[in-house]
Amino acid sequence: MDLAAWLQIAAVCILGAMSPGPSLAVVLRNTVAGGRLQGVMAGIGHGIGVGFYALAAVTGLAALLAADPALFRVANWAGTGFLIWLGFRLWRSSFGPEKAARVPAPSRGARGFAEGFVIAFLNPKIAAFFLALFSQFIHAEAGWEEKGAMALMTGAIDMGWYVLVALVLAGTGGIDWLRRHAALVDRAIGSVLLIVAAGLLLREM
Repeated sequence: MDLAAWLQIAAVCILGAMSPGPSLAVVLRNTVAGGRLQGVMAGIGHGIGVGFYALAAVTGLAALLAADPALFRVANWAGTGFLIWLGFRLWRSSFGPEKAARVPAPSRGARGFAEGFVIAFLNPKIAAFFLALFSQFIHAEAGWEEKGAMALMTGAIDMGWYVLVALVLAGTGGIDWLRRHAALVDRAIGSVLLIVAAGLLLREM
């Protein structure tokens, strides 16, 4: 595969990572709640989740997922359920003690990593996206080195973007403003997640 093809894949992956959605909401929430480390770990977890689906796409597992409507639907329902659970949890936490809005909680890197990974892992549409993308570039003679490099580059781009978001947010005064308004932030992000989940539910019905 030539350099132009690699650059095209990278450009699509960058634009995909930068598009706002529940993944960005989860990274922002973890950064506000636990600081730089928790936000960075959420970004790392998300990048690994995306890398998993990229690897699945180049190895043919995504084709199997796309070919089995029942399996794809189960994965979709699981992802929607996670969004609903996370959205309600944020709404519930927003009504906690007022001091929690001003004092950041101790960083929980493991929690950030888990939430970042799960929000990507329970989204099989990522697999379908990469299957469509990579099918334009992978040739029959492609070896494991090339396929692995594609999956690694995809995960690294996604991880790099969300880690950058966490680092930039944690390094500005904006993080203090968000913590002072932690309850509103929780309700706003929780609402976004619930709206996305509602849209997914309507689409599946």
